[in-house]
Amino acid sequence: MSFLFPSSTITFDAALRDLVQGSPRARAFAAHALGDVTEPTEKRRALEALIRAIDDDRLEVRAEAAASLGDLREPAALPVLVKRLDDVAPIVRQNAAIALGTIGHPDGFDPLATALREGPGDLRFQAATSLAEVDRERAYEPLVAALGDDDPQVVAAAALSLGAIGDARAVAALVPLVEHKNRGTRFDIAYALAELGDASGRPVLIEELDDLDRAWDAVTALEALGKPEDLKALTRALTNKRVPPEATVLAAAAVLRLGGSNDEAARKVLLAALTARKVHVRGLAVEQLAEVGGTWAREPLERLARSGKGSELLEPIAQTLRAIAEPR
Repeated sequence: MSFLFPSSTITFDAALRDLVQGSPRARAFAAHALGDVTEPTEKRRALEALIRAIDDDRLEVRAEAAASLGDLREPAALPVLVKRLDDVAPIVRQNAAIALGTIGHPDGFDPLATALREGPGDLRFQAATSLAEVDRERAYEPLVAALGDDDPQVVAAAALSLGAIGDARAVAALVPLVEHKNRGTRFDIAYALAELGDASGRPVLIEELDDLDRAWDAVTALEALGKPEDLKALTRALTNKRVPPEATVLAAAAVLRLGGSNDEAARKVLLAALTARKVHVRGLAVEQLAEVGGTWAREPLERLARSGKGSELLEPIAQTLRAIAEPR
C-alpha cells in the first residue's frame, strides 16, 4: 500500500538515514523507497532496515515497511510480517497480509489461514486474497469455509479467490450465494462463477453493465462466458448511453472477439473512441484495436497519429498498426 507520495527520488543511503533519523513522513517515504531496491548488497541492507522499521511507533511507517518487505520478496521477513498481522492499525495488518501473499512462502499459509478464521474483518478480507497466492490447492477449503462469513466483503474476497483458483468444485458452493443481499458481494460471486465457466450469475453481470465501478468487470466476465446470451448483452451495451465509455470500448472489442453478427456497430464504437475527449479512452481504443482491428482501422489510426489528439499515443498507435499488418 502506498501513501501516495509525490514522484520524487531519494538515494539509497539517504533512505537508510531517513528511516532512522527522519520525521514520521520522511521515515515512511524512506520505507516506501526501499521496496524498490534490486542490487543484492543494497537489498540485504534494505531488508535489515525495514525489519527494524516495521516496529516503528508510527503506523504509516509500519505500513510502508510491511509493503516494502513484500516487494523485496525475501522469506527472512516472514516472522515480522506474521507478527504484524496482529497490529492495532488496520492498514498495517492488511499490508502485512498482502506482503505474505506476495512473498508466497509456505510458512505464511497457516498464519493467514488463522487470520481468515479469527482476525478482524479487514484482515479476514485481505487474508482471503493472500491465502490463494501462497498455496492455491490448500487454500480451497479455508476459502469455502469463509463463504459463510458474516462480513459480506470477506465473502466477496473468498469468492473471487475461489474464482481465481479455478477449481470447479467451488461452483456448488458459490451458486447458492448468487442472490446475496449485498450488491457488491452478489456481483463478485457472479464474476467468480463466470471465471469458473458457470453462467448462474449472468443476470447480475448484465445488470451491472451500466455501473461506473463494475461495468468493466461485467464486460470481462460476460466475454469469458461467451455464450449467445452474453454476446447479445454486450451488443446492447454498445448503444446504452449509461454504460461508461471505457466499458463500451471493451464491449465493442469483446463483440468482435466473440464473432458477433453486429460487427459494424462494434467497429463504429472503436473508431469513434479514437476521437474521444479523454486520452485514456483513446488509448484504450488503440490498445483494443491491436487485438481486433483490421485494414478498416488503419486509416483512422494514421489520422489520429497525425492529429494533436494522438501526440501522447504515437508509440501505441505504431504498435497497433504493426499488429494489424501482421498475418493472423
